[in-house]
Amino acid sequence: MKQIKSLLFKDCKITTDIGLLIFRMTLGLVLLYGHGARKLSVIFSGQEIQFMDPIGIGANLSFYMAAFAEGICAILLVLGLFSRISSLVLTVNFIVIFFFHLKDGFDALELIFLYLLPFLALTFSGAGKYALDQFLFNSKK
Repeated sequence: MKQIKSLLFKDCKITTDIGLLIFRMTLGLVLLYGHGARKLSVIFSGQEIQFMDPIGIGANLSFYMAAFAEGICAILLVLGLFSRISSLVLTVNFIVIFFFHLKDGFDALELIFLYLLPFLALTFSGAGKYALDQFLFNSKK
């Protein structure tokens, strides 16, 4: 009982790392399932791309960039590989989405906030100990 109390109520590095693991895997998998996989399947199947052009670079390039962010970066985040860069790309992606939907009101912005702010937090915090980044790039082995 004392060990459980210590893990739950003490500032413990292992619980923080487990929390970051659950946090980034949940975010990455939900984004991949809900948005990224669909975009990647359009690219790999060769379907016609019909997408908005929020920053004036063309609909196709905008789609490829969104697919990279919501598909590839989501996978990298789940794996914990290049986590800060992936979450930064996703943060920028959702900032663009936020400004594109700014006129649509809070109902449209709510889900965008629920993605944007956690990706911003992961950009600053990193993926934690239980990530491929730590195994591959940590010089303190």
